[in-house]
Amino acid sequence: MEKQKKKVVVIVCVIVAACNAYIILHTNSLADPVQEILKKVISCCMLDAALIGFILGYERIVTLPIELYQNRELIWKLAKNDFKSKYAGSYLGIFWAFVQPVVTVLVYWFVFSVGARTDMTGETTYPFVLWLIAGITPWFFFSDALGQGTSALLSYQFLVKKVVFKISILPIIKVISALFIHLFLTLVACILLIICGYYPTIYWIQLPYFTFCVFFLVLGMSYVTCSIVVFFRDLGQIIGIALQVGVWITPIMWHLEVLPRPLQILFKLNPVFYAVDGYRMSLLDNMWFWEHFYSTAYFWIFSAAMFLFGALVFKRLKIHFADVL
Repeated sequence: MEKQKKKVVVIVCVIVAACNAYIILHTNSLADPVQEILKKVISCCMLDAALIGFILGYERIVTLPIELYQNRELIWKLAKNDFKSKYAGSYLGIFWAFVQPVVTVLVYWFVFSVGARTDMTGETTYPFVLWLIAGITPWFFFSDALGQGTSALLSYQFLVKKVVFKISILPIIKVISALFIHLFLTLVACILLIICGYYPTIYWIQLPYFTFCVFFLVLGMSYVTCSIVVFFRDLGQIIGIALQVGVWITPIMWHLEVLPRPLQILFKLNPVFYAVDGYRMSLLDNMWFWEHFYSTAYFWIFSAAMFLFGALVFKRLKIHFADVL
């Protein structure tokens, strides 16, 4: 175990060192020199702090991923059953799972393109419906997975009370269940682009990367929320309201460039925007994710910290779950 730890730590140190070197050598000719230096210092400090945190909390960090990996077959089976059971008893079954996001996209398209007749795409030349579906696809996944992940322990109370069952796998079951719908909607988005004359490019291979970004982010958040909602049931309602507000304050149906520069930076701190922008970069703008290095570094540091925090909260509170439920 100690040898494995040393290997992992060495690999992470090499990755962090390479990132620091890239940050130092990378230059942006359009940026202000003072702002560029400040960005470099902050980014390097964040990466080094993340490395120190990883080394100090190695055992606590790797415990949860190891449990998930060891139970991967059970997770897959339960995720498929969870997805099917949601629509059991209805005539059309899982068909309803795919209808709702498609109808929502059509409603937004009608309101903004036909009803309000407002051009929300900024200086871009592609149709609004393509710009909308490219941005709203990862948001649907995030909101659905977070809502389901928050209620994971409440939905599987009978499993939580079983002493021998690994309850740490319950949140990821809900997230994977939401992933099935996301994959379908992503396929719909790609087909719609092809119909409109936007054919696949090499940049489309980034879609699995950005899907994993949302998956990892929402999984870490779900471990926090599902742990707290057991003791504070109102959290579920609060998250529902937050998601309703979030779809509007995240630049999904409006362009970030309409805001002043300071507000743009503030809105970019929303980690979901990284995925929203990433889908548009992949499907429409033909850009690579590493071209936005600082945004990528910020997202992964934030997501890793959230996952670590979620793992620690879940581990601390799980001994009380059975008693409260």
